[in-house]
Amino acid sequence: MKNFFRKVAFGIGPNEEVPSDPLAWALNQLDDVPDLTWKGRIPSGKEMIEKYARKNEIELKKVRKKYKDDKKLLKIGIERLNNETGLHFWPSLELSIRHTEAMYSNSPVLAKLWFFWSNHFAIVDGGFRTAFYTGPYEREIIRPNLNQTFEKLVYDATTSPAMISSLDNSENIGPKSKIGKKNKKSSSINENHARELLELHTVSPAAGYTQEDITQLAYIMTGWMNGYSKSTGDTLPVEFNKDRHQPGKKTIFGKTYKSGKKGLANVIKDLVNHPNCRDFIATKLCRYLITDNPTEEMKRPIIKAFKDSDGFLPEIHKAAIRVAFEYNDQYQKFQKPENWFLQMAKLADFSWPSSPTIMDLYEVGNKPQLAHTQPHGKLWSLGHNPYGSKQPNGFSDFEVDWISPELLIRRLVFAKDCFELTKSKNNNFKFYKNIVKKNFDNPERIFKYLEKANKPYEIQILLFNHPEFLRA
Repeated sequence: MKNFFRKVAFGIGPNEEVPSDPLAWALNQLDDVPDLTWKGRIPSGKEMIEKYARKNEIELKKVRKKYKDDKKLLKIGIERLNNETGLHFWPSLELSIRHTEAMYSNSPVLAKLWFFWSNHFAIVDGGFRTAFYTGPYEREIIRPNLNQTFEKLVYDATTSPAMISSLDNSENIGPKSKIGKKNKKSSSINENHARELLELHTVSPAAGYTQEDITQLAYIMTGWMNGYSKSTGDTLPVEFNKDRHQPGKKTIFGKTYKSGKKGLANVIKDLVNHPNCRDFIATKLCRYLITDNPTEEMKRPIIKAFKDSDGFLPEIHKAAIRVAFEYNDQYQKFQKPENWFLQMAKLADFSWPSSPTIMDLYEVGNKPQLAHTQPHGKLWSLGHNPYGSKQPNGFSDFEVDWISPELLIRRLVFAKDCFELTKSKNNNFKFYKNIVKKNFDNPERIFKYLEKANKPYEIQILLFNHPEFLRA
């Protein structure tokens, strides 16, 4: 069952004891959401928006206007602004916080589920907004809700500044609203957020919703926007602007909802209690942890836990972990690049991520040093930066999307290049045999494979690209 520690978390490190009861070890991590393990600076979402996003919004317009006819000076001006707002620093800080939770916290199983939900409610890579919004959103909206209900998680994610911005709901204005009737040319509904709330976040297309259902949900969501001012753009806190809200009743899946602010909470309640929502979430959890093609038998306990607990996430998570435990020896899941890298970093005892001491040395206004941007650079080169989703459906959990020759070659190169992160005392065959014993049920088979290596870095390349390590 040693593979289970990599399936539901990130493996057992060289200085950790192998838990005698793997299932109890995993389940005991799911009831509470402890404080983050990171001991360095942790900027709040409010601070990031008010102090940095607003400045970037305001100053970027000025720089582009001032140097619109000189590309060289425009580039210099933008780079100066990036340094003044820490644009290139924040993503690496957030990755350091995220990776510390995976590698060093007492709840790595919870961390892996945190990563799952962050990807489920993905924020699209949108330039400077990604740097300022996404990390705090995942820390302050997704993670604290892991011991709450799915309904609350959906509502909080839906009404967060990051999601409102990512899916353009600030542009969603009711044609018959006060503002809509006043300015008919510039006002219309924007269905992006409504469509993804149905398709990606709750019931999925299997629920059989129609285009009219999408339109009606978009009407319910009119008026929800990032607060706006002429001087800062839409970087103020989220608000419900009744003057933008489409009046009148709306009907979705045959149920009618009254006009007003409460409509969104009411429709979310019904969506998360829809049978297709429970099936959709169970499918995605099984796909994330176990196999690309979950069976009905696998999903059944998760669906039951969802229904019986009214969507209480700790119970849903426990059911998913139990299913992963039950099927551990029957299925091995190909690991996405970030998860593969974190397992490699934990097992090989890398000096990773950048430490709080190093990251706290950075002062906004200066150009970040390599140590301040290394996490972002590493994940980007690996092809899987969690803060760089190109589509609102996040990064794929399907194996076929990660086994192209290019991406596999990247892992080979990456394992070699990351040898510099391995602590010098660990560069020996005895060390690698120890971590193999802790994390694999058939270590002798892997030992024979590693004996082909002549140098320590070759052991690392062979081990971390071994078929049994690529899967968990």
